[in-house]
Amino acid sequence: MKLRSSLFVFAAVLSATSYSAALAQQQNVPPANPQATTGKTADLNEVVCEKQEVVGSRLATKRVCMTRGQWADLRSQDRQETEKVQTQRGQVAPQ
Repeated sequence: MKLRSSLFVFAAVLSATSYSAALAQQQNVPPANPQATTGKTADLNEVVCEKQEVVGSRLATKRVCMTRGQWADLRSQDRQETEKVQTQRGQVAPQ
């Protein structure tokens, strides 16, 4: 029984670590407030492209293009999902 529970804990830690690594890869998006870095007003409709690593490959990348507004929405959704997972971490699922 102890082995099974320790394997469960190991799997949970491993999945949380890989999830954190995936989030870290997505942090290469433009800053939330473009005015802070450029000093001038940024257009939310300006298209910004970035290269993202393909999961499961060490070499492959794909180019993702979205507007600054869409990047901001994506960051907001990622932040909300992270907070949701972190608050549910210690809770037991209903049976």
